[in-house]
Amino acid sequence: MAQQVWRGSISFGLVNVAVRAFGATRDQKVHFHQIDTRSNSRIGYDKVSRATGEKVDKADIALGYEVEPGSYVTFDPEEVAALRPRSTRTVEISDFVDLAAIDPIYYEKTYWLVPADEAAEKAYGLLAAAMESEQRVGIGMVVMRTKQYLAAIRPLQGALAMSTMRFADEVVSAEDVGGMPDRVEPSDKELELARQIITSLADDWDPSAYHDSFTAELRSLIAEKAAGSQLKVDTEGAPEETGQLVDLMAALQASVEAAKRPRGDGADAGDEDVEDRSA
Repeated sequence: MAQQVWRGSISFGLVNVAVRAFGATRDQKVHFHQIDTRSNSRIGYDKVSRATGEKVDKADIALGYEVEPGSYVTFDPEEVAALRPRSTRTVEISDFVDLAAIDPIYYEKTYWLVPADEAAEKAYGLLAAAMESEQRVGIGMVVMRTKQYLAAIRPLQGALAMSTMRFADEVVSAEDVGGMPDRVEPSDKELELARQIITSLADDWDPSAYHDSFTAELRSLIAEKAAGSQLKVDTEGAPEETGQLVDLMAALQASVEAAKRPRGDGADAGDEDVEDRSA
């Protein structure tokens, strides 16, 4: 069963809904440790001064913020801890905004909200149904584990989910990224062909259709290593870069023709093997 990460209430108007929060996602990535190949033991993290090369005791460690290269202002950990907000027990919804108005770039981590007890079930169901009907998201502030978050409470799969969000100053706009091209207006023919490709590949969203093939193959290699197998790594599968310029119209036309064929046609045995391994 998922572990509870927060318990509190949602407040909107004069209504309070007692809820518990559980993680809605899980990490399936493979994580490695650094190992000393001579002793086959893990390599630890030692706090060593870069200036002297000597180990530093915990009592002699402060928190430093670099104000300019090589110059720091320092704080005792207790000074920073005193500024941290205390965990709140209420998410007070200040605004209900249009669900479609929030770009996914703002969402960070999602939690399922469940009624904290039987008495909260009716108010919980009412809020979920009303938000679903209006396609609105409740925005408020929450503090979990001494960290303050902007939070979005939204209807999802017939329940309520709370997503922590990035603040506006944490999101990098396209204008702030160098090298962005000026907007180019395509020709009518190019636009029509591109639309045909998009239409031919249009489908309903099914997250179960996509798989992390790298992690699946990595886990397979780990199992083989653990069993003592001699492994062979395929280094011939990477396509070569030709460096040739592609004719955009020709590529679009070829893509349209390929998209007209039923999906799966023309796939060779190697492609099928990759799909099987990623399942």
